[in-house]
Amino acid sequence: MGSWGLKALCFLWFQVVFIGFLREARAQQEQQHLYNVSRSLRGKKQTSGCNLFQGNWVVDSSYPLYDSSSCPFIDAEFDCIKYGRPDKQYLKYSWQPDACNVPRFDGVDFLKRWRGKRVMFVGDSLSLNMWESLSCMIQASVPNSKTSFVRTGTLSSVVFEDYGVALFLYRTPYLVDIVKQKDGRVLMLNSIQAGNAWRDMDLLVFNSWHWWTHTGSSQPWDYIQDGQNLVKDMDRLDAFYKGMTTWARWVDDNVDTTKTEVFFQGISPTHYQGKEWNSPKRNCLGELQPLAGSTYPAGEPPAVSVVNRVLSMIKKPVYLLDITTLSQLRKDAHPSTYSGERSGTDCSHWCLPGLPDTWNQLLYAALVM
Repeated sequence: MGSWGLKALCFLWFQVVFIGFLREARAQQEQQHLYNVSRSLRGKKQTSGCNLFQGNWVVDSSYPLYDSSSCPFIDAEFDCIKYGRPDKQYLKYSWQPDACNVPRFDGVDFLKRWRGKRVMFVGDSLSLNMWESLSCMIQASVPNSKTSFVRTGTLSSVVFEDYGVALFLYRTPYLVDIVKQKDGRVLMLNSIQAGNAWRDMDLLVFNSWHWWTHTGSSQPWDYIQDGQNLVKDMDRLDAFYKGMTTWARWVDDNVDTTKTEVFFQGISPTHYQGKEWNSPKRNCLGELQPLAGSTYPAGEPPAVSVVNRVLSMIKKPVYLLDITTLSQLRKDAHPSTYSGERSGTDCSHWCLPGLPDTWNQLLYAALVM
């Protein structure tokens, strides 16, 4: 690591300590207390009698919630407008649940509720997508607020200093550890040493799945450690289940949910097979609008059942941000070829502004409703 990287990392950990002290100093003064929605909603989708995740997309001219050119936190791979996407209709949709209305995101309210607190997204590049989205949504609400922004390989942060609110991103695509050993890089299905960095947060939003399917040169491990067995490979859904079970055990053993809200981001879908939505097209390229209705022709990806199974067994309250189906309907919302960092067609990630803003709006709704 170069000198700049060391300075950035030191500064970032200084922020962690600083925010911790700030939180303690203000703890006696705070009048607002978040309602711990997850305590009564373990692994469920209901909020105040409303399923936030069952509904349809409607045209809404009041969107998007921010201008990408005014947000300093967006990576080139998500900045579709900057890199030439000509159509803008994909920006003009809002999610409408069948049984209730979603409160519009209020960045100032979010900052006041979480004053002096720490939020952390833990996972892969879909966590990055959501972290950058929330940072932009809040920044648009307080454009003159002082912020600090640090990016490193593993731990990054945006701090809204006037409110003492820190948004962290911890990059770990499998949640469980990858360890370099004499035999090579080993994916440890039973180990989460990295979890030490997730402690003492006030809000944790976890995500994992996409990297579990990677093979060949994009696979960042050489072996899998499954209990006492070191294997070259195994069924990826089985591996995902075992890794997620280790994560669930970590939450049960390490998170005090009277102080920390815990969410699981849900499985973000891809759109590489047009036949999944009854289209002759190969993939998401050229898709200009969402699917009508509230169901996806191909059904849920198999990883969803793994997540549901794990959440049904976890002892601590974890709220499932069940974004899968509503995201499956948004075949139009990917960067496709309008990415500043990726060659080819990206039908995995999402443009910003765009769909992850809805994920964050539903996160906000789950916290305040």
